Amino acid sequence: MSVKGRMVHLMMRYRHLLKGKIRREIIDKNTSIERLRMECEKTAERLANIPEDVTIDKAAYLPRYGEWIKPDGADEGKAILYFHGGGFVMGNVKSHRGIVSNFVKMVGYKALLFDYRLAPEFPAPAAVNDSSAIYSWMLEQGYLPENIIFVGDSAGGGIALGTLIKLRDDGIPLPAACVAFSPSLDMTISGESHLTRAKADPCTPKGMTETYYDYYVGDGNPMHPYSSPLFGDLTGLPPIMIHVGNDEVLRDDATRFGEKADFFNVDVRVKVWKGMFHCFPLLAPMFEEATEAMKQVNAFIKQNMHKENGAAAAFLYMMMYLRF
Repeated sequence: MSVKGRMVHLMMRYRHLLKGKIRREIIDKNTSIERLRMECEKTAERLANIPEDVTIDKAAYLPRYGEWIKPDGADEGKAILYFHGGGFVMGNVKSHRGIVSNFVKMVGYKALLFDYRLAPEFPAPAAVNDSSAIYSWMLEQGYLPENIIFVGDSAGGGIALGTLIKLRDDGIPLPAACVAFSPSLDMTISGESHLTRAKADPCTPKGMTETYYDYYVGDGNPMHPYSSPLFGDLTGLPPIMIHVGNDEVLRDDATRFGEKADFFNVDVRVKVWKGMFHCFPLLAPMFEEATEAMKQVNAFIKQNMHKENGAAAAFLYMMMYLRF
């Protein structure tokens, strides 16, 4: 583990001290979701740093609010659909604008960052339904499925994979690939790492997972594949890359999903990083492990993004999609 990586790990573990709190926060049903959402946005405003060579434009006529985040020189016909994290109960375009701006600068493709409905007001499968609608909108605009790649962090990673299953079920052409950082994939919390890695995890307050997942599932089935992709039929899904830290409770969500995807003959790559924590690759180039993980993501995206593109092909596909 690199020195800088270890320092960031320690900062994550003791971040409550930086906020003037002696003890780490405990999350339960008495915790104000509105307060958490406000703190999330305030932190994002303070830390967001949009690179000069990245532009942000509001996406017109989307089913939900969204923004195009574009690095200079990006191919207009190819795009990443980005699923923000936030434990299913918080997070939005505003909170993730800076994160995605840094991400697109590193990978070189533009991204559509969008809002999906949040729990507890809108439990599952509202987020997956919203995401499916956004993707279908992209196809209607003429984007080819092979020119779209899903990327999601944390809860967003789980929603991205759940959306793949729904799209497959609905007979909608799937995107070229999916990248997930520390995805939430099992609403039953059955992975051993929720117990064995709890003390090592510097990012997950006590009670948070149980509380957020309960809000997200609502009165639904916690094993439904749109909520818990780990329990779904993964037949026919596109190539998937997952990065997860060994020092996080969600580790086994990733490793068990990888085993199941392999059983269904999905091209899946799961990388468990020693000493790393929740969604660490998004901190690249802050420290060595994050930078290396992002290099692997970059190579995976470029490998799977369709090489050929043209207005004629996009037009023909759009006509076929609108017809059927």
